[in-house]
Amino acid sequence: MVFSLLGKYMNIIIYTVLILVALYFLLRFFAAINSKKISQSIRILLFIGLIAIAVLFAVAGKFLLTLPLTVASLALLKLKGLSFFQLISLFRLIQTLRNSGRFSFNNNKVSNVNTMTTSEAYKILNLNPSEKLQRKTLIKHILKYKKKFTLIYHQKLQDFHL
Repeated sequence: MVFSLLGKYMNIIIYTVLILVALYFLLRFFAAINSKKISQSIRILLFIGLIAIAVLFAVAGKFLLTLPLTVASLALLKLKGLSFFQLISLFRLIQTLRNSGRFSFNNNKVSNVNTMTTSEAYKILNLNPSEKLQRKTLIKHILKYKKKFTLIYHQKLQDFHL
């Protein structure tokens, strides 16, 4: 029992010891350095850091300024029960639906246009395109095909769940 608990927390113990040893040597190094050198190097690092931040904000300013608000809103959504991965999945689903034309944001244009020709439809229904069929007969064939397809679909779905 003791060994299983020790094995479970061994990584934490090792990392803590390594961090404390590194911190000890870093503090020892700072104690040996002249204070003027420390202040001069801190000024140089601060100047370089500020220039780097200025360049970063110049390149990606809008994104970086909205990042804290985005993280805060993600935390609020997490309280409501959505995780970060669920939000990514939801975003991908919405993008897929938008691209397919099934989920349009108040666009009046119809993008889901059927491009199937009449001869292709007759071929799918196993009918002869040269015959002139009445509307009722054609609808009967379509409903028969739908039943057949639905039965096959449900059978495959049940096989999948088993």
